[in-house]
Amino acid sequence: MAVALEAGRRKRAAVVVLGDIGRSPRMQYHSLSLANQAGMEVDIVANGGSDPHLLLRENPSIHIHEMKSVQLTGILKISGALTLLLKAAIQFIILIWYLCFKIPRPDVFIVQNPPSVPTLAAVKLASWLRGAKFIVDWHNFGYTLLGLSHGRSHIIVKIYFWFEKHFGRMADGAFCVTKAMKHELDQKWGINHSKYLIAVRKFHFDIVSTVCSYNTEKEVEDRNTTVFTSWVDGEIFLKPNRPALVVSSTSWTPDEDFSILLEAALMYDRRVAATLGEDDSMDEGKLWIDIKNGKQFVYPRLLFIITGKGPDRMKYEEQIKRLKLRRVAFRTMWLASEDYPLLLGSADLGVSLHTSSSGLDLPMKVVDMFGCGLPVCAASFSCIDELVKINNNGLLFSTSSELADELMMLFKGFPEECDDLKSLKVGALNTGSSSKWSTEWERYALPLVNQVGS
Repeated sequence: MAVALEAGRRKRAAVVVLGDIGRSPRMQYHSLSLANQAGMEVDIVANGGSDPHLLLRENPSIHIHEMKSVQLTGILKISGALTLLLKAAIQFIILIWYLCFKIPRPDVFIVQNPPSVPTLAAVKLASWLRGAKFIVDWHNFGYTLLGLSHGRSHIIVKIYFWFEKHFGRMADGAFCVTKAMKHELDQKWGINHSKYLIAVRKFHFDIVSTVCSYNTEKEVEDRNTTVFTSWVDGEIFLKPNRPALVVSSTSWTPDEDFSILLEAALMYDRRVAATLGEDDSMDEGKLWIDIKNGKQFVYPRLLFIITGKGPDRMKYEEQIKRLKLRRVAFRTMWLASEDYPLLLGSADLGVSLHTSSSGLDLPMKVVDMFGCGLPVCAASFSCIDELVKINNNGLLFSTSSELADELMMLFKGFPEECDDLKSLKVGALNTGSSSKWSTEWERYALPLVNQVGS
C-alpha cells in the first residue's frame, strides 16, 4: 500500500457523488482503493437513499457525509425549466457548504460525472478555494442523458453541453470507462489527460447456500425442498430439474428498454409450450409442481430476478402481471450491496438492457456480473464489444426476438447438457480473473491521484 503522507499529515481525498452513493458501485470502489491502496483518509459527500457496501461503512479511513436530496415537485407543475434552474442553484449551495465547510480540506476531489450541473462547477470552485486538485470520473456524458427527454437540439441540452465541456476541461485529471470515451475526450473535448479505467471487482460467494434464499412463490410445502434445492442429511443439493435463474439489474430509466426483456420472456414461454406440447389451460401450479416430482424438462422454467430502483418500475410491474406467463416468473427487488453479488454468483445468466445515451459508456452491471463469473446477454450498441466478447463471455442482441433465440439456445438441456452456456461461463470466469479492479486501479488511477495531489 502506498501510504500518502505530507509533512506528517496523512493525505485526504473527497469523493463527490450528486446521487445515491449506494447505487454508485464504481465510486464506492474508488473510495475503498483510495483508503486501502493509496493510504488516504476519504470523505464521501453524496446523497443518501441506499446503504453503501459494508466494507465502506466499517472502514475507519472512510467518512460518509450525507446530503439531503432536493425535491421541488410543486414548482415542476408550473415550469420545468424553472425547476431545473432552481434545483441546480440549491444543489450548488449545498455542495459548496459540504465541500468547503463540512469536511476537512482534501488534497484532491474525485467527482462522478454525470450529473454535470452543478457538480463540476461546485467542485471546481471548492478545489480553488481550498487549494486542492480535482479529478472527473466520466461515467457518461450528462447532456446526452438530458437529451433523452428533451432532444439533442433543445436549448437546455445545448447549455448543459457547454457547461459540461467547459468545466470538464478545467479538471486536473480524468478517468473514463471506455476506450471510445477516452478518444472522444481527447479529440473533441480537448481533454487529453484522461485515463482509461474499466475492470471488474472480484466477488466471492457460496453458490449453493445463496441460491436457497431466492425462490418463487411456487415453492412446495415441504420445508426441506424448494424449486431449486433439496436438503438431505444436513447438506444442500441443487436439483437437476431446477429452473434457470436469470438476473437483470436496471435503473428503470428510458435508456434501458425493459419491454425487450418482457417480450423475449413471452416468446420463450410460448415457444417452450409448443415444443413440450404443454396446454396453457393447465393449472399454472401444475406447470411448476412437476419440479417436485422430479420431472426433467428439455427447456427449463425461468425465474427472472430484476433488481434496482427507478421511476418506471411500477409501470413495468403492472405489464408483467398482464402477460400471464406460465413457464416464466418475474420477481423485482432491491438488494443491499453485500447481497447483490451473492445473487449474481447464484445465477445462471445475466441480462443487460443498457444501450447508452452517448454510445460511449459501459454498463457497470455487466462488470459486476463478470466479477461473479456470470455470462451475459447484453443489448448491442457501439462500444459494448469492449466488454462483452461474443461467444466468449456473452452474447449480444438488438431485438426481443434475438434475445428469445439466445435464451432458447443457451438453456436447451439445462443444467447438464447446455454446452453453449457452460462455454460462456468459462469465458466470464476468465474475464473476472484477468481484469481485477485493484490491479487496474493501482496501475492507472494511483499514479494520477499521486501526481495531481503532490
